[in-house]
Amino acid sequence: GRRVERVCRQVLGANAGVLTDALAWTGTFHAIGARLMRDYAPEIGLDPQFTIHDREDSADLMNLARHELGFSKMENRFPTKGTCLSIYSRAVNSETPLDEVLRSAFPWCASWGGQLRELFSAYVEAKQAQNVLDYDDLLLYWAQTMGDAVLSREIGERWDHVLVDEYQDTNRLQSSILLAMKPEGRGLTVVGDDAQSIYSFRAATVRNILDFPQAFSPPAEIVTLDRNYRSTQPILQAANAVIDLARERFTKNLWSERESDVRPQIVTVRDEADQAIFIADQVLENREAGTALKQQAVLFRTSSHSAALEIELTRRNIPFVKFGGLKFLDSAHVKDMLALLRFAQNPRDRVAGFRLLQLLPGVGPASAAKALDAMADSPMPVTALAEMAAPPRTGGEWTAFVDVMQGIGNRASGWPSEMEQARLWYEP
Repeated sequence: GRRVERVCRQVLGANAGVLTDALAWTGTFHAIGARLMRDYAPEIGLDPQFTIHDREDSADLMNLARHELGFSKMENRFPTKGTCLSIYSRAVNSETPLDEVLRSAFPWCASWGGQLRELFSAYVEAKQAQNVLDYDDLLLYWAQTMGDAVLSREIGERWDHVLVDEYQDTNRLQSSILLAMKPEGRGLTVVGDDAQSIYSFRAATVRNILDFPQAFSPPAEIVTLDRNYRSTQPILQAANAVIDLARERFTKNLWSERESDVRPQIVTVRDEADQAIFIADQVLENREAGTALKQQAVLFRTSSHSAALEIELTRRNIPFVKFGGLKFLDSAHVKDMLALLRFAQNPRDRVAGFRLLQLLPGVGPASAAKALDAMADSPMPVTALAEMAAPPRTGGEWTAFVDVMQGIGNRASGWPSEMEQARLWYEP
């Protein structure tokens, strides 16, 4: 993700100097896709001023379509907005028909196939009407662009070399894009480990890396990196034993110069509370044996899994520092500011507008929806907003909101000034 992007840019900067920004693009598939779609928007029928919805905004827009179709009020509970978005996303990224996705990954939703098709059609229409793209669109439009012979050749020739990290975590749509960019494989390098493919629930498929060498003629060269610098040899021996159980794999024998007499343990506990007690006991035992608290660490798959241990450590008065948590861009105040900037740029972005309007005193869902409907019906949405009667309880807040929308929307003042206008409105 972004961490890998930063590392790549640092390495390139150290070796390529000032040429890095001019010649090298670094980023996730979605980030590169967004840049390309800005460049090629006119050729593929997109407005270059499109805005991009994150997963939460996409789920909210899916929910609006779900509600407008009456599915949220069905007697039998219709799948939630998050589940609907996951089904839609999996179908797009795996390039798999909806019926097959439901049967293989969401069998409890299989009876809703007809309604889900109707919902997804309404969701796509809403995105197009509001000039927004979701994360899946960034890949989908990129892949469709690669279907044009002229554009495909032009995009492929923009780079002599394409390097993709963590290739075992890519999906079929991403693989299709890469193979279209470099159909002969020249200049294409992928790095990954088939034994670490753990994101199938996000439509990633290990087949991408397993089949990669044979996708070209002659086959791609395989370079095995089997030296490990992080783990001790006993841990790697356990890992090798597990990897050997795979029916299909790239052969490798991981090794390290870091020797140790300590073997990894598998510990079974009754529940999460028992697990927290066990870990706290081990921490104190290690401390008594001479390992300082600051030299001990507990790793979790996600930060939300640490709650029980945090409580147990606090109960025993064991000091700790937690790294990770809510992502910065997921914080409410950051999403509010981004919604304002998005809505000012694209007043037809209904999700951003719905969030913003409800920040005003006295504006609830009904009032916000009414205002957005009036804007949607007007060829000049911001003018329609300015001419609208202010809701009774908003007072001067309504005028201030209209002023900041007009001030940022006309783009006369430039980026730093626009950001300051947004901050002053949000944080008066």
